[in-house]
Amino acid sequence: MTPNQNPTRSQAAANTRKLIEWAIEAVNKPLPEPVRRRAAIILSDDIGAMVAGSLETQVTKAREGLLRTSSGKVEATVLAKGAPRADRYAAASANGMAITWCELDEGFRNASCHGGAYTIPALLAEAEAQSRSVEEVLRALAVAYEVTTRFALAFPFPVFNVHPHAAFATIGGAAAASLVRRQDAKTMLSAVTGAASMSFAGPFDTAVEGALIRNAWTSAGAWIGLRAADWAEAGIGGNDVTPYDVFVGAYKCRAIPEALVEGLGETWSVTNGYHKVFACCGYAHSAVEATLELLGRMQKKKEEITEIVVETAPGGQALRNVEPETVLAAKFSLPHAIAATVQLGTAGARAFTDDKLRDERIAKLRERVRLLPYPDLKPAPNDRPARVTMRFGDGAEMSAVVESARGGADKPFDEPTLLSKLAENAGAVFPAVPETLKKVIAGDKHLLSQGWKETLAAMVKS
Repeated sequence: MTPNQNPTRSQAAANTRKLIEWAIEAVNKPLPEPVRRRAAIILSDDIGAMVAGSLETQVTKAREGLLRTSSGKVEATVLAKGAPRADRYAAASANGMAITWCELDEGFRNASCHGGAYTIPALLAEAEAQSRSVEEVLRALAVAYEVTTRFALAFPFPVFNVHPHAAFATIGGAAAASLVRRQDAKTMLSAVTGAASMSFAGPFDTAVEGALIRNAWTSAGAWIGLRAADWAEAGIGGNDVTPYDVFVGAYKCRAIPEALVEGLGETWSVTNGYHKVFACCGYAHSAVEATLELLGRMQKKKEEITEIVVETAPGGQALRNVEPETVLAAKFSLPHAIAATVQLGTAGARAFTDDKLRDERIAKLRERVRLLPYPDLKPAPNDRPARVTMRFGDGAEMSAVVESARGGADKPFDEPTLLSKLAENAGAVFPAVPETLKKVIAGDKHLLSQGWKETLAAMVKS
C-alpha cells in the first residue's frame, strides 16, 4: 500500500485540517466561563512553576547566556529576578527552560502531555510582543492547549520511549504563536505541521537517568514553535500528512485520527488538566499519597521497615532508578520519592534537593523499595494507581491503596490550595503576582480587558 492509499493517513490529514480550522475560529470567540477559569488557573500555576524554576543554578546560567546572545530587541519579559526583557525568542526559551525544572507545572490527565508547559512560554512572549489583552491570552492558551493535547491523544506512544516534552513541545509552541499572531488557517497548518516535523526523539529514560537536557526540551520547543510560525509566513512549513508521518512513520506511534476532532468545542482539554503539590513525576503521586496515609497510622519506628513494596501502573514501573545522581533523576525515581517521603514526611520541593540525594537514611531506604506491576488496572482516571505495602522486622505489614492521586479533574485541588502554591512559588520574587492572578482567575473584567504587557509589567515591578 502506498502512502496515498493509506486510509488512516488520509483521515489523519483531513482531521488535522479540521482541527486547525476549528482553532482559528475558536480563538476569536469568548470561552465558556468554566473553560476560561481553568485556563486562568493553568496560567497561574505554570507561572508559579516558571518562577520557582528560574531560581535554580543551571537555569540562571542558561538564562544569562540567552540574554547575552539576544538580538537586543526588547519585546518580552523573562519571569526571573529583576524581570529582564529580551527579544521574544530569548524570553520564551528562558521561560521554557524554567517551567518544568521543579516538576511543579500542570499536566494533561488523558495523555502523557504537559499542555501548559508546551504552549505558555511561546504564548506569553508573543502576546507581550503583539500587545494582546489578558482575555486574548486566556483564549489563545485554551485553544493552543486543545490543539497540542489533541495530537498527543491522536498519536499515543505504545511504550515509554520518547518523552512527551520532546515530542509535543514544538507543536504547542507553534500553535500558541500562530494563534496569538492571528495567522489564517493555511499559515497555521503550515506552522503547526512544520513544528511537528521538528519534534525530537528525546528518550524517556533521559529523565529517569537524570540528564538535565530533558529540562531544556520545553525551552527548545518554545524557540522552534516561534520560528515555525515565522517560517510559515515565509511559505516554509509542513502539510496535513506531516504529523502522521512523524508520529506513525518515524516514532511508530499508534494513530487514532478521530481523537483530533471528536467533541471539538464541546469538551475542552484544559478541564482535564491536573496540578501537583508533590515535586516529582506525576506517575509517582498515587504511591506518595499512599505512603503518607501509611505514615499517618504507623505505630512502628521507620528504622523497623525492612521492605516497601510499591505496586504501580506502567508509568510508575518506569521510575526504577535506585541511585539517582541528579535532582531530576530523583524526581523520576519512585524509590527516592517513597524513601524521602518516609524520612521527611513530605514529597515537596525539599525532598528532591541535592543534599537529599546524599542523605544516608534516604539512600538506605531507597534500596528497600521494590516495584511490582499493579494488578487489574482500571480505565482513567484510575489508570495510575498504587498500592504501597510496608513490611517490618517482626513480620508485620501494612498497606494503603490510592487509585487516583489528588489534583486531577476527579479529585481537584481547590483554588485556595493552588493560590497558596502560587504564593509559595512566586510570591517571594514577585509579590504582586499571586493577587493579580487571583483576580484573573476570578474574572475581573477590568483586568481581563487590560493589555497583557501592562498587566505583566505591573506584576513584576520591583
